[in-house]
Amino acid sequence: MGSSKFPFAVLCRGSIVGVCYGRNADDLPTPDKAVDLIQQHNIKYARIYDANIQVLKAFANTGIELMIGISNSDLLPFSQFQSNADTWLKNNILPYYPATKITYITVGAEVTEAPNNESALVVPAMHNILTSLKKLGLHKKIKVSTTHSLGVLSRSFPPSAGAFSSKHALFLKPLLEFLAENQSPFMIDIYPYYAYRDSPSNVSLDYALFQSSSEVIDPNTGLLYTNMFDAQIDALYFALMALNFRTIKVMVTETGWPSKGSPKETAATPDNAQIYNANLIRHVINDTGTPAKPGEDVDVYIFSLFNENRKPGLESERNWGLFYPDQTSVYNLDFSGRGAVVGMPTPNSNGTAGGFNGTTKTWCIASSNATQLDLQNAVDWACSTGNVDCSPIQPSQPCFQPDNLASHASYAFNAYYQQNGATDIACTFGGTGVRVDKDPSNALFPSVQTLLHRSLCLGSDAMHFLNCKLVYFALQAMITACI
Repeated sequence: MGSSKFPFAVLCRGSIVGVCYGRNADDLPTPDKAVDLIQQHNIKYARIYDANIQVLKAFANTGIELMIGISNSDLLPFSQFQSNADTWLKNNILPYYPATKITYITVGAEVTEAPNNESALVVPAMHNILTSLKKLGLHKKIKVSTTHSLGVLSRSFPPSAGAFSSKHALFLKPLLEFLAENQSPFMIDIYPYYAYRDSPSNVSLDYALFQSSSEVIDPNTGLLYTNMFDAQIDALYFALMALNFRTIKVMVTETGWPSKGSPKETAATPDNAQIYNANLIRHVINDTGTPAKPGEDVDVYIFSLFNENRKPGLESERNWGLFYPDQTSVYNLDFSGRGAVVGMPTPNSNGTAGGFNGTTKTWCIASSNATQLDLQNAVDWACSTGNVDCSPIQPSQPCFQPDNLASHASYAFNAYYQQNGATDIACTFGGTGVRVDKDPSNALFPSVQTLLHRSLCLGSDAMHFLNCKLVYFALQAMITACI
């Protein structure tokens, strides 16, 4: 997938997950709204494919670390003259940095896959960009690299046999020397979806979706692989080691799964997209590394933020987005990685949504460990993009009391949770939601419960007591409805 397409180890900060913000569409929200959406989901890393001024301004003062791109069409002028690189940096970076937190510049994208192979221009252009950064004292804060497709390998299975294609040797040798010398990552775009789609007889869907119950054994190393993502990354590491480049880290600058495809693309569904990305995030955030690199950080950017209606090709090409252009979710995705394995609950006999095994009624409430800021951001998202009707928690409405953020958040979280299948993934809210299997109304509304029980229902008159109990149960039902 080319450059038109919901992060990295410094001082042991652990693996990170970002999102690719492509804009090859004519129906997208403004950059300001797109950045608001990214923030609402607590996404701290983003990749864009150019240096659009409006986009750079929109990311200013957000703290989001930004990867920006130089297109393949600009490689020629950047490779020919240092002055072109100097001017570009002065006009496109300096006015917005450091308010806009730019951390990577990608010089060209998947050049070996481009119709006009411009790979010979990449390394000279990278050198000129780096020289410009050095002049400004920014070369240690902004890393320079370029992205590749998996087609840069001639062999990727078994992983230990991973090897770069000899036809790219003249391009790769100076590139790898540049990356090693400047401690820049090798950037790769990995798509297990394509491996499954193009060879379903050799690749199981479960293996591509991180759901395999069996293991694939590398006969040369004895390493066991339970998913294709790890196998493809390790193939790259083995290819790098074969050329004696052992210090270069691999960064995944694009990966994802389409939610819709042409009739023959049967695996392109919202369920599979949700499963792949949710399991990917959890796999990455857990810092398990890969079989060949256990515990190694694997930084990932998910493609992509929005569906892009102007992309050519099969139907799937226009449906990689986590969000529709109107900013509603294509499917639920938790970027914190704290949710359990994606699955759907089965309904209980009474028709209510069950828990993960369909055995008990479950609720989603605000975590007691969440900060007020994170809770407020989550409530704002649920009541807007999440399509929850939050009118009952407005002043003078039935669920406004108790008037505190935790109870309001619990109402919004649970409403969203029940509307979206009562799955683990629907109760994450950036780590601020918690699933419970005990009715939380008593715990969340203790003062109201006490009032009902101790004040309204203490009369000695039998009829008064009966009427009071009717009121009690009516109010009790209302309280429960607020959860």
